[in-house]
Amino acid sequence: MALRLPVDSIRLRLLALAALLVGAALVAGYLTVAGILDDFITDRFDAETHAASDALIAGATIDAEGRLVPGPRPSDPRFDLPLSGWYWQLVQDGRVVAKSPSLFDAVLPVADAASQGSHIRGPRDEALRLSHSSFTLPDSLSALSVSVTAPQSEIEASLAEVRRPLAIALAVLGLALALAVLLQVTAGLKSLDRIGEDIRKIRDGKAQSLPLPAVAEIRPISIEINNLLEQNRKVLARSRDYVGNLAHSLKTPLAALANGLPPDHPGQALIARMDRQIGWHLRRARSSATPRLLGHRTPVAEVVADILMVLRRPLEDAGVTTEIDCPPDLVFAGERQDLEEMIGNLTENAAKWTRSRLRISARALPPSDKDRPEAEVQILIEDDGPGMSDTDHALALTRGRRLDELGPPGAGLGLAIVADLVALHGGSLSLDRSDLGGLKAALTLPA
Repeated sequence: MALRLPVDSIRLRLLALAALLVGAALVAGYLTVAGILDDFITDRFDAETHAASDALIAGATIDAEGRLVPGPRPSDPRFDLPLSGWYWQLVQDGRVVAKSPSLFDAVLPVADAASQGSHIRGPRDEALRLSHSSFTLPDSLSALSVSVTAPQSEIEASLAEVRRPLAIALAVLGLALALAVLLQVTAGLKSLDRIGEDIRKIRDGKAQSLPLPAVAEIRPISIEINNLLEQNRKVLARSRDYVGNLAHSLKTPLAALANGLPPDHPGQALIARMDRQIGWHLRRARSSATPRLLGHRTPVAEVVADILMVLRRPLEDAGVTTEIDCPPDLVFAGERQDLEEMIGNLTENAAKWTRSRLRISARALPPSDKDRPEAEVQILIEDDGPGMSDTDHALALTRGRRLDELGPPGAGLGLAIVADLVALHGGSLSLDRSDLGGLKAALTLPA
């Protein structure tokens, strides 16, 4: 599997840009300093050859016959070492009249030398750096010149001696700068990482708002996020108030109308139907106005226990055995009212149809790369009732649809309400046959 770098990462971009700039600066610094050192070392060798050349010129004389007579030889022992690369020779009218012992029987090919500081080939075909000067002496009309060489290999060795520590020093400096940049970028982006952690705490229900960071540039982001969270809470509260007011304004007249009619009056059926429809639409409005609110976590076991406490008496009277398998640490990432609505409807439906057994179990579903990017909780509600066929599972989730009009009383809205709430929270609801023999409702919700 190929490694994929997060090219959209601010941290990676800052580090890459810093590495590019620091690397370019170090390379430019190395070339500049190395060039200065190269000139310094080369000039040092040139100074040595110039000194030898000046000494030879200063000691040279012309005899009575007009021949060039060399003065004292340079005292540097390298000019006496055979084929050392340190050579000198004096030329008069194109003829070598004196040379260093290091040349033996060879001469320096200086006729084609371009200029001072040029390079020639020595007796062993080695590279030599040449110092060549023409001069004149009193009482002489001859063309006089002196040539002094230094081995290029020694110059290159001296250059390598100073380039190597320079490269090591700049490499150490580059590593130190890279570490400093890494620490700087990490410290600079720490506040962004902390905001991400604080947002996860809100999502997990451990906090209600973001703390204001100490960094002035990021503080407005936290303030705006907190304002959005507060606005979300206010909108939710107003929506619930409107729904409650609407429920009161509609249900109270209906209750008065129902109380004013005889129990056997034909209008009672119409009132009951209107009451069911109003209840459905009010629940629908409530679910539409209640998105998954950040910062809410509801323990599943507590909700299951509360619902079974309400249904305990009817279940005991019917001789139904209740089985519960719900770990206490399971949580639902949403409001308690929504979870009570979903589990309550499914449990009431199972209680209506069960014969003797009702089972509620829950388990955590860990996140998966493909199917589940986030952790989820699955709640199973099963009974040993008559169940339903596979073709009826989808029809049972249709609003107002009752598959058995002769069964227990109901409006046919419970499963549809659960399906709407589940979809609102990004979960899923499936119906299947239980191993108890009846219906199994599988509720999958964010954890």
